[in-house]
Formats: sequence, structure tokens, C-alpha cells
Amino acid sequence: MNHPTPKELGYYFPAEFSPHVATWLSWPHKEDSWPGKIHTIYPFYSRFVKHLAESEKVCINVNDEVMKKIAISCLEKERVDLSQVNFFMNPTNDAWCRDHGPAFLINPKADIKKVIVDWDYNAWGGKYLPCDLDDVIPTKIAKHFGMPVYNPGIIMEGGSVDFNGKGTVITSTLCLLNINRNPHLNQKQIEEYLCNYYGQEQVLWVDEGIVGDDTDGHIDDTVRFVNEDTVITVVEENIKDENHALLEKNMKQLSAMRLLNGKQMNIVELPMPDYLEYDGQRLPCSYANFYICNKYVIVPIFNCSKDDTALQIISQCFPDRETIGIDSTEIIWGLGSFHCLSQQEPQP
Repeated sequence: MNHPTPKELGYYFPAEFSPHVATWLSWPHKEDSWPGKIHTIYPFYSRFVKHLAESEKVCINVNDEVMKKIAISCLEKERVDLSQVNFFMNPTNDAWCRDHGPAFLINPKADIKKVIVDWDYNAWGGKYLPCDLDDVIPTKIAKHFGMPVYNPGIIMEGGSVDFNGKGTVITSTLCLLNINRNPHLNQKQIEEYLCNYYGQEQVLWVDEGIVGDDTDGHIDDTVRFVNEDTVITVVEENIKDENHALLEKNMKQLSAMRLLNGKQMNIVELPMPDYLEYDGQRLPCSYANFYICNKYVIVPIFNCSKDDTALQIISQCFPDRETIGIDSTEIIWGLGSFHCLSQQEPQP
């Protein structure tokens, strides 16, 4: 028997700039993600939590009571309002809650106003196994709250998709058509899954990601919706930089796209940060990896000449929120930043 999909029941994944109940995080503990450096990220991570807690609950997955005490100690040093923080004993393999966390869908008209979709998760094409603990996080959270849970049965990561709140999702072929995700599915079939299980009407595709991104081109490093008809996209002005041609290609594709209402999107250009490497590896620095919470837009910055320009551009896109930059030069050594670390729980 085929059960109705979330879309058929009127559920949809809202835009990130819609009101939140909470932000979900998984406390960072995997040394291999920040080899020899994990201790350096906690002040900046805790500052992120501090700003989140000013306007919404913060739900943090921890492995055990020992990790909870460590987390509280770090948060207290940054004077986080701990009355806004809830801990959940949900053991994880890694910290990237955008990709392994719950996808919350809402239907304000339904008796049950919120459901969770639990996509399969294989740590970005099997790159960083094991991921068995991360893979079950959404269902554990659904069981805790007694929420219905849907299992599409295909690989999907939250960082690979972005939404305008009006029926459109944008993603990249580099990621979702990669043979290390769902080799048995073609583009049309993946679009059907995205529409049915995120409650969308339209899928837009760009081809490329940025160099150094080990997720195979997650959209949250390149193109983000800032309102229902506007995207912000990163560009590289230095023609000698290997990101230049990739991002120029994305820009051409964005310019040709049309939304459901037939209109062309407004496109805001955002510079790429200066080149940064660690241990001979280029790091995927991007100002587009910002996180939109109820009060702030929290932007990763990299101690470089373009930080102020990027903050100014993003600030103009969000007149109803304050834009805040947090130094991400330590965090980015884990090959992700604030958006990768977080997943929003929407207000129904």
C-alpha cells in the first residue's frame, strides 16, 4: 500500500527566513574533523549559540552527560543564556547537523502541524564513515516529540538544497546527480523526491560548487534565497582563481531561470573570501554559508579584506534582521561553517 507523501498531505519545507521555534545543533566532538585543532573552535561555536539563543530555543544533540558538561562549560564562558538551550542525548558521529539533522515540514491547517522527513545519509558519498549514528538522528527526534516521520529511502543532505518558501527549491547537479549519492535515480526522479518529500512545485539546478568543498557542491556555499524572488550568489572576480569559471557558469544559469510565477530572479552578487588553505588543502570559505535565525543573519568571516563588503551586502538583503559576522577561520578547517552546523525548526 502506498502511503500519501508529505506534499499530498499539504506539508512543505518553509524558507529559512520564516519564523523558527528552534535551531538544532550536534555538539562537535570528532577530532578527525578538526585534526589537532578541535579545541580552537569552541569559543566561536559558542558565540554562534549565544546569538541564536537571543531569539529562539537551541536544541543540542550530545553523546552523553560528560559531553553535556563540556558543552555547558564552553557555553558559560561565552555567557550563553542556558535557559534557552535544551540538550538531547542523541549520540552523533559528527557535527554537521544541516546534513544529518531532521527536515521539519509544516502544514498550519492540519491537526498535526509539523512532521519530520528522515532522508538516508551516507556522509557525503561514503567519505567519512561511520555515519550510522548520524543517519538515525531525525527519527530519534521525531520519536521524542511524537511527530510523524517519513522515510523517502534515498540519500539527501540539508546543505544541498535551499528554499524560497513559495514552492521552489534550488540545488546542484554536482551533488545530487553524483554517482556516490543515488546512482539508480535520474534527474527527473530526484526532482520527484524533492517535490514530494519537501512539498515543493519546482526544482532549479545549477551545475557547480566551490573548490575545496568535500560535499560535492552543496548549494549553501554558492546560492541562497534571501526572499521569495531573490538569491544571493557568490562570484570570484580574480580570473586566475579556479573558482572564477565555475561560479561564472552558475551565474549564467541563474540568469536564465524563471520562478513559478514566470519572473526572473533578482540576483545579488557576493564576493568570495580570499584564498585560505590548511595543510596544503584549499578550504571552502564562503560568505554564503550564513545562517538566518529569528533575530540575526550570522555570517562566517575570515579575517580578510572582503569581510566588511560581504557583511554590508548581506545586511542589505535582510533589512528586518541584524547581520553579524563571526570569525570562522578555525571552524572552516573542518570544511564547513555555521549553516552546515545548524538546522532550523520552523514555527507552524
